[in-house]
Amino acid sequence: MPDTAHLDINQMRERAGEATGVLRVLAHEDRLLLLCQLSQAELCVSDLEQQLDIRQPSLSQQLGVLRREGLVATRREGKHIYYRVGDDRVLALLQTLYELYCQPHEGTS
Repeated sequence: MPDTAHLDINQMRERAGEATGVLRVLAHEDRLLLLCQLSQAELCVSDLEQQLDIRQPSLSQQLGVLRREGLVATRREGKHIYYRVGDDRVLALLQTLYELYCQPHEGTS
């Protein structure tokens, strides 16, 4: 009979490693701002630059990190590249963060 408790711990350890990697990427203010915007809508670089007031070189660098880590996906339309959150688990996490920290709540300071 297989030891299912041992398998569960190994699977949990693997998933914890995945979660740690995502949280490490989110722990950068500009990347978190980018992902929060992208959790609300698909946007191109010029839209992100205007909305977030992040200079283009830094914006491109952070979008590159997000692409390498698999957190954003892209599509090309003419000269524009549009970005969106590319992982449903990350999108769910971002939506929770958005609700907790970005939406105005009554009675919060």
